[in-house]
Amino acid sequence: MQRKNCSISSIIQILVFILSFVAGFSQVLAQTNTFTVTPASDLHPPRQVLAFYYTWYGPDRHWGKVDSAHHDIEAARHYPALGAYDSHDPALIAKHIAAARKSGITGFICTWWGQGTYEDQAVPLVLSAAQGRHFNVTVYWETAPGDGQSQMDQAVSDLVYLVSHYGTNDAFLKVDGKPVIFVYGRVMQQVPFDEWPEITSRAHATVGDFLLISDGYAPRNAGVFDGLHTYNICGQVKGKSPDELRTWATGYYARAVKIARDHGRISCLDVIPGYDDTKVRHPGQAVDRLNGQVYRILWEEAIKANPDWILITTWNEWHEGSEIEPSYEFGKKYLKLTAHYAPEFLKKNQL
Repeated sequence: MQRKNCSISSIIQILVFILSFVAGFSQVLAQTNTFTVTPASDLHPPRQVLAFYYTWYGPDRHWGKVDSAHHDIEAARHYPALGAYDSHDPALIAKHIAAARKSGITGFICTWWGQGTYEDQAVPLVLSAAQGRHFNVTVYWETAPGDGQSQMDQAVSDLVYLVSHYGTNDAFLKVDGKPVIFVYGRVMQQVPFDEWPEITSRAHATVGDFLLISDGYAPRNAGVFDGLHTYNICGQVKGKSPDELRTWATGYYARAVKIARDHGRISCLDVIPGYDDTKVRHPGQAVDRLNGQVYRILWEEAIKANPDWILITTWNEWHEGSEIEPSYEFGKKYLKLTAHYAPEFLKKNQL
């Protein structure tokens, strides 16, 4: 009888211990996996027209052989009006920002390839040039190398670095005081989807709130990230006549905005002037600019869809021929077109 009482008492003690352990573990797990996405309905994202901006150019960087006499650059589809420039030149950055602002662009999304890289070193230069000019700067997180725990730790470190080093700058793009970071499709592919809650929660715990805009209009992305965008729609645009393009854009843009709005996320639509990477990739692909018709149609349909932001692919991706920056071939044509459409979008009433 005494042994039986002892057994019952021991069992009770063990059960109490297990319950206490589970409760404590649940609290730790909840803290670890806390992932708060602020619904866009609770945010107030002002209208933006943002252009993807590449800061990887410089002496012996990215251009390849330059033949200025014949306006030809080995690794560029078109020839920049400013020649083969250095992305770290403060005077050049100031010119770019001045020209962008004049055409109605409100900010640059700067390519970013990791801490200490050439592109990272350019971010402070762009922020400095933008300060006091009513111009926003953010980054495009391009790569998350590694795998497993090391990849996760590096991703957290990169987010903490970006927010703490740049997110507090007055010129850094923010919504309701929260820094905004764009995530490229490569990062979305490299990082296992179910790891995002932990990555973001750990970064939030260190540096506070920020917003992530994912590449890809997918309902599951809308369930996790603060906003949605697509970097490049050249595959869908390629080979379409103007009428076909307009029909496609009308439906695609409306569906994209609906996915974002249905989940309470920031909606971004992408417009391109054209695309041609056949000089640097084989076979590559090309989207004829159709003398500006592609850009006009996409702008018109994007404005009708009424997203929160319109993104331009790109200001200066010269390798892929998607730039709107003035060139030898097109002059200022695409900045003039931007100046026609951007103000119309910026003053349109938001939903």
